[in-house]
Amino acid sequence: MSAEELAPINEQDLKDLKERMKLIADADPNQYQNEFSLRRYLRAFKTTDDAFQAILKTNKWRDSYGVAKLNEMDRSHLENKARVLRHRDCVGRPVIYIPAKNHSSSARDIDELTRFIVYNLEEACKKCFEEVTDRLCIVFDLAEFSTTCMDYQLVQNLIWLLGKHYPERLGVCLITNAPGIFSTVWPAIRILLDDNTAKKVKFVNNEVDLCQYLIPDILPTDM
Repeated sequence: MSAEELAPINEQDLKDLKERMKLIADADPNQYQNEFSLRRYLRAFKTTDDAFQAILKTNKWRDSYGVAKLNEMDRSHLENKARVLRHRDCVGRPVIYIPAKNHSSSARDIDELTRFIVYNLEEACKKCFEEVTDRLCIVFDLAEFSTTCMDYQLVQNLIWLLGKHYPERLGVCLITNAPGIFSTVWPAIRILLDDNTAKKVKFVNNEVDLCQYLIPDILPTDM
């Protein structure tokens, strides 16, 4: 695949946002956001005012949620739920792999699992070479999927996180090995997505299609 095409932003808006953020960051260095981040927020929230307010809300959320300390959480019983892979996709995006078969909506702590999702998003973002790409590839492997694996609350939480606190981080979401039964589930998920996000969801039906996005051999076989 060729390099990602990003929607253009108004350079004057970026300049204005930089100036606002500098005033905030000079008073509180924890508020600092680099230019790549500012561009993502402008693409997502369109105006300088909305982007600025969204950044402040995210910074407040990160502090209250304890994002910086999530690496201290006990993850031993969650390791088969999701993994940031060692290798990247074909355009250099870090890959988060999620095997649906290992999830049961009736046997999980939603708060704990959401924190684990945030941990994985953070680890993947750290792997971004932002000069190349600052976006992520998320792979949902639906092999052996059943309705007990479907967790609407968890999906809603992920969509909310990506929209509010990791805007424009999603580059592509690959859904692989989807069984026929998933067609009854997808409409309820699709309605939660804005059109921009929905365009990034790709159903991959075979290895040839998968090779357009990543090398199949990088996907785990031990989860």
